[in-house]
Amino acid sequence: MRPVDFERAPQGAYCELADLLALRFAARQVNVTSRRRALSHLAGSNRANFRGRGIDFDEVRSYQPGDDIRAIDWRVTARTGNAHTKLFHEERERPVLVAVDQRPGMFFGSRDCFKSVLAAHLAALVAWSALDAGERVGGLVFGAEGHRDLRPRRSRQSVLGLLSTVCDYNAALRDPATPAPGAAELLAKLRRIARPGSSVFLVSDLSGLLDEGGREHLFQLSRHTELTLFHCTDPLEETLPPPGRYTISDGDQRHTLALADSALRRRLGSVLADPRAEREALLLQLGIPCIEASTTRSPLALLRELYGGARP
Repeated sequence: MRPVDFERAPQGAYCELADLLALRFAARQVNVTSRRRALSHLAGSNRANFRGRGIDFDEVRSYQPGDDIRAIDWRVTARTGNAHTKLFHEERERPVLVAVDQRPGMFFGSRDCFKSVLAAHLAALVAWSALDAGERVGGLVFGAEGHRDLRPRRSRQSVLGLLSTVCDYNAALRDPATPAPGAAELLAKLRRIARPGSSVFLVSDLSGLLDEGGREHLFQLSRHTELTLFHCTDPLEETLPPPGRYTISDGDQRHTLALADSALRRRLGSVLADPRAEREALLLQLGIPCIEASTTRSPLALLRELYGGARP
């Protein structure tokens, strides 16, 4: 197996499941739960300081005045001759949902890797980090052929299922011009599966997600969950390269792009700058945190900078 340097940006047009699995060890440098906001009393998977009729069985002890008679353990009571009560602990749920964009528009890159590969690596790091923190992990993967949701579970198999699905959708990518499902429809699905108090990490180039139909879904998601956006970008989408002639390809055809004309460069520069300013203003208005992730930078280095530190 080829060695992978996770301190560098990912490489290539397609992701490898072996790389996403290997990120489990790198994810120990990251704790995506370390900067969460307390959105509601449901936030957290920590045991409550009190005991009562909760979710999970804890222990059996002798009956005490005031105990709920519905919690009496009749088998232990019959065996010992003394009344015993079942005790439960309440588990406050804070499931983590990782929504991964593998639509055709993500099948693009001008440097180290395609945005779709960057998204896969970011999703793997978030999922492994959340699992290591004891959280339940699930997700939603969406692409040209639709989507698949995976319910949160606290197991290695749940993360493996998520990453395998990401790789399946990634392997199906071919042409960036292929029509994809509407963004509003995908966000509506994410809203349906995201429980209040969940942490939701949406990894995407945000194409179409900030249109009028998508904004309302994002706003509602941010009201009831802890929503974080990872905006996958490529340098060619953000800034024009130096003047010159460049060869571009979709994998089948090649074309030459001439970027020497100053008037053309000014027009293209405006085309790139306007959506960026609009996006930043809109996300600020919605109050949704958005992390910029580039195809030229290591996702591990980015997350370590934001979420590094010892686990609680």
